[in-house]
Amino acid sequence: MMSMQYRTPSRLSRPLSVIGQGCWQIGADWGEVTDDSARAVLDAALEAGITFFDTADVYGDGRSEQLVGAMRTRLAESGGAEAPFVATKASRRADPFAPETFTEQNLRAWVERSRQNLAMDTLDLVQLHCPPPAIYREDRVFDVLDALAEEKKIAAWGVSVETCQEALLSLEREHLASIQIILNPFRLKPLDEVLLAAAEKGVAIITRVPLASGLLTGKFSPSSQFAANDHRSFNRHGEAFDQGETFSGVEYETGLTAVARLEQALDGEMPLAEASLRWILAQPGVTAAIPGASSGEQARRNAAAGSAPTAEQEAVLERFDAAVHETYDELLRETIHPRW
Repeated sequence: MMSMQYRTPSRLSRPLSVIGQGCWQIGADWGEVTDDSARAVLDAALEAGITFFDTADVYGDGRSEQLVGAMRTRLAESGGAEAPFVATKASRRADPFAPETFTEQNLRAWVERSRQNLAMDTLDLVQLHCPPPAIYREDRVFDVLDALAEEKKIAAWGVSVETCQEALLSLEREHLASIQIILNPFRLKPLDEVLLAAAEKGVAIITRVPLASGLLTGKFSPSSQFAANDHRSFNRHGEAFDQGETFSGVEYETGLTAVARLEQALDGEMPLAEASLRWILAQPGVTAAIPGASSGEQARRNAAAGSAPTAEQEAVLERFDAAVHETYDELLRETIHPRW
């Protein structure tokens, strides 16, 4: 079994597995995932060397947090390995179009609810969950996060952003520990300036939607169907939340064309999902990628991409990188780059 790599950003000061486990999928909005399936995902991730789990208070209205909390409790009771690093998110319970609902009272209540769901006295990392753009310029919200850290209710705080502009604004905050941002072969703009700026300040870069909602697994076709309660059915045009969260904002048919080109470049020498994850981890400044999973086997496959690449794999990835940039420039840049 190949070994997982770990990276330690200075503002978090704890090593994180380079492949984390994204836990949106075990909460809601990805079709039906049973509690047993969710536990299988979490257990497989742990067994594969994943020590970093990312959740949010709104994933299944707390279900995802509760499942992760139960995992931590089981580990503690078994006297097993050190507790994994758990990142959660807060603020999507507010009205995203009403910055005034981001009050100290609300922020404290959301954090308290997460502490209870996760059964943690001190949360490892709390991230503002894609708040309205105006929030990034308001001291009052960040002052509350600083106060919660001083009170030991949270160990660190970060932001989950939709745009590169929001990431750059957040980097002006002295105590910012992490930025979660969409980065994958369909979303290259963070490479231009965000990653370098974050690395210079020791801020962790956590890359979400690394497989473009599954498009970059290469398993979809024009006839693929998604459940009614799967965001890949109901949010393709941003009907429920930012369009960029679904297929990275790429129009589905265009995405399939791009996938075909990337797979041609790989020529069967590496699965597209593995190549995409390894490509993300090779970008300077990236701390971790957080793919989701709906089964234990899928979690294990994702985790395998966290090992150090062999010389042969690096040669494949060099060819893949050229195809990524060429495909992006020809098919995606015009619609994706200006928007996010």
